[in-house]
Amino acid sequence: MVSRPARAWSAVLAAASLTVLTACATSAPMVQPTGNTAAVPDGLEEYYAQEVSWSECGDNFDCAEVSVPMDYDDPDGETISLALKVHRAVDTAQAALFVNPGGPGGSGIEMVENVSTYFGSEVLRQFDVVGFDPRGVGESTAVRCYDSAELEEYFTLEFDLETDQGWTDYVDALTEYGEACEQNTGELIGHVDTVSATRDLDVLRAVLGQSTLTYLGFSYGTFLGAHYAELFPDSVGRLVLDGAVDPSLSYQEITAGQIEGFEVAYRSYLEDCLTGDDCPFSGSVDDAVQQTIDMMDQLADTPVESGEPDRPVTDSDLMNAIIVALYSASSWPTLTSAITALNDGDGSQVRFLSDFAMEREDDGTYPADQGAFRAIDCLDYPVQLDREASMANAEANTENSELFGESLSYGEVGCATMPVSSDAEREEIHAPGTPPIVVIGTTRDPATPYEWAESLADQLESGVFIGYDGDGHTAYGAGSTCVDDAVEAFLLDGVVPEDGLAC
Repeated sequence: MVSRPARAWSAVLAAASLTVLTACATSAPMVQPTGNTAAVPDGLEEYYAQEVSWSECGDNFDCAEVSVPMDYDDPDGETISLALKVHRAVDTAQAALFVNPGGPGGSGIEMVENVSTYFGSEVLRQFDVVGFDPRGVGESTAVRCYDSAELEEYFTLEFDLETDQGWTDYVDALTEYGEACEQNTGELIGHVDTVSATRDLDVLRAVLGQSTLTYLGFSYGTFLGAHYAELFPDSVGRLVLDGAVDPSLSYQEITAGQIEGFEVAYRSYLEDCLTGDDCPFSGSVDDAVQQTIDMMDQLADTPVESGEPDRPVTDSDLMNAIIVALYSASSWPTLTSAITALNDGDGSQVRFLSDFAMEREDDGTYPADQGAFRAIDCLDYPVQLDREASMANAEANTENSELFGESLSYGEVGCATMPVSSDAEREEIHAPGTPPIVVIGTTRDPATPYEWAESLADQLESGVFIGYDGDGHTAYGAGSTCVDDAVEAFLLDGVVPEDGLAC
């Protein structure tokens, strides 16, 4: 799966630096309490009643850690730590707004550190915005798989999956990666599923003194939010799910939907590009798609120098660059410039975009929790290793998109080779008895197709749908006053938008 909110990807256009400040700790609540009236699940009383020790961690920020069971079936067993970062309301907060950027494995702490990029000024004035790193992620007790040197080698591996030896080598490489995750993470590797993260979220709600959950989830964060509504309907406050994942879809259906989504999004980019004077493509949109495929084939045979020793740009790098740029229309000019330079023999801009997509820093390092994405994904979507089925799915996907089909297929093999699995079943979520839940879909969203949001809104008994006719991944904060006004009126004042609102 490929999923992140649009603002995260548009950061390729800007440089940012963060300063970590240290301050004394306090047990005083840094989040405005609203009262905790929900029943506490049996056996979890000590977790729900724990006191949080806050410390200042930047201008207008407070940080803390909260303990939760590693395994909710064994609450008296080992515990793990969840890291929180709160941006305090400019005025007296009416409540806490919990946020999740998606991923899976995205850092809510990083999201809150960039609050002005994501949230409107009135939201920041009236809410304490709470970012948390889910279990397995970032500053929380985290998944560990390969180190940076191992990842650098791993990401350059190539396999011919049409041959028996190529398939065997591919499975072996993925198996070794999964074994490293288990060895370096320990038992946690089997407990980073979204249902467990949902139960964590309710603990966080309670210890921050919130009677109900106010929540804004993007992308895979909608999967978390929908599960929360299903498991804790009495604690649902105002939930907004933007760029929704359809919880009823299988891994293979998710993959097929994303391939179609990226095809639609890339064609929208090309249609826009071809109207300009500096577009590196020519002819019709179909012609430009074929030119892209030809470019990929040429790079596979003859990589282009990137300006970095031993790191030429390959077809995989161009694919990464295209994918990451499609998350936000504001990145389209960057993609156009990168492909133009590539045609002139300069792969440096494509290299930059590809590295950004893979979260590679200039010094060659990767995030230590880079494996969290797969670990979470694979527990949520258990699959079986089946070469024949994988090949058939890839063939069908390629028929639907010659450009993206082959490249974005076979992800299920990575899950089938993980050393732990789950008995999770993908099914619809109805969440009866909740207040209205706002679900947003974007018509040309590459990572979470519009139809997924429509489906989730229909599944939820209290679902209210907003449709945004636009480009990029997720809608709130992406430039639509219609969407932003509706979301903020709902979060701030409880004004429920018209179901089916078209923006």
